Amino acid sequence: DVIAGFLYAILILVVFHPVVDLIDNFNLTYKYAPLIIITFEMTAVEKVEEQLASLRIAKRSAAGKEPAYLLDIDLSTPAQSGNSGLVAVSCSNQSIRVYNRETLCFLREYSSPPGALSGVRFAHTSGSVVFSACTDGTVKCWDVRVATQKPMQVFSGYPSNVFISFDISCNDLIVCAGTEKVEQDTFLVFWDARGITDCASSAKEPLGVYSESHNDDITKICFHPIEPNLVVSGSTDGLVNVFDINKDNEDDALISTCNSDSSVSFIGWAGKDYKQVYCLTHDEGFCWWDMAQLDTEEPITLLHVLDVRDSICAENHSLHYLVGGLYHEKAEKLFLIGGTSTGNIHLISCGTDGLSLVGTLCGGHSATVRSFCWNLEDESLLTGGEDAQLLLWKPGAVERSLTKKASLKIASSVQKRVRVHNSSLKSRKK
Repeated sequence: DVIAGFLYAILILVVFHPVVDLIDNFNLTYKYAPLIIITFEMTAVEKVEEQLASLRIAKRSAAGKEPAYLLDIDLSTPAQSGNSGLVAVSCSNQSIRVYNRETLCFLREYSSPPGALSGVRFAHTSGSVVFSACTDGTVKCWDVRVATQKPMQVFSGYPSNVFISFDISCNDLIVCAGTEKVEQDTFLVFWDARGITDCASSAKEPLGVYSESHNDDITKICFHPIEPNLVVSGSTDGLVNVFDINKDNEDDALISTCNSDSSVSFIGWAGKDYKQVYCLTHDEGFCWWDMAQLDTEEPITLLHVLDVRDSICAENHSLHYLVGGLYHEKAEKLFLIGGTSTGNIHLISCGTDGLSLVGTLCGGHSATVRSFCWNLEDESLLTGGEDAQLLLWKPGAVERSLTKKASLKIASSVQKRVRVHNSSLKSRKK
């Protein structure tokens, strides 16, 4: 019993972190040692998630003369444009608006009647050149340093082409545009983009087309961020195709065909060295594939969620739709952006085990958010919506504007076409 009591006393003293000195006749004296405080450094993913969750409104654009949906956003870099950076926005009134990135002050506007503009992209090597595809069968580019309404370059398609998607390669050498389906034809059209500043006002003819890989409207095109020969396309036929355009013909160029099982609304590259491809669908589904597994026995599907709205339940705010995705290089993490019809924005983290809500941005937009652009330089976020507002969000920012817009939900003839692909066409491409 004496031994058991002694051991129990020692145990109690150890639990309370004493330093014990044994004295003759088992007399015990002790003093408490200082507690050791262990700190855990945040991982890169946790830091990014914290930054996303702390985003607050820093700036709002002023009301335009003609309110319009803000459908697409792109950003130049300060090094490119020689100033604090520019923002280009594609609008539902068939125009492109250019703003100062830091102040969101309106600078100029370009219109392209009679066709509607689709998408907007700055050249990667020149912050003064901005591109957009047009339903009149052209891709136009403007020099934002001048106010003239005349495009500096026009890339002409074939007579039946109606372009609804486009992108430009990361080295600015190739422009690619996707068409609506006309009769039985759907095309990816390619142009040589070199020398655009030397051939102002002249129309460029296509280098060629891909016509066999999609069976319906080509809704999205996205070149690889670092490999200019790789491009991925998505369509209402449900297919997401990856091409190597260095190959001699379309059959050899088609590296992979992935089936989303629904109409594709957004596509992008992700993962280390951007070896992954993901897409969103018009019925709010999400698909994620690993192209690095194409030549292995491993499955290429990382995650397939039929309806993200069922997977993400935000407290007091449901998820109504998805806007797009972004891959964060530092954190090596894929995020999705979605929202509600009242303008709240949900930030969603993607993992192979599922999706999780990072945070919700409230109090900015008053209607559906249609576009965004993530800036890795300062971790800021630009968003545009059906309330005609362009917002700049920054971690921990405090909005300085004195007025806040009420609901500016506006009428627009621009409607997203949502057509579920024909299953017979899908089966032929498996």
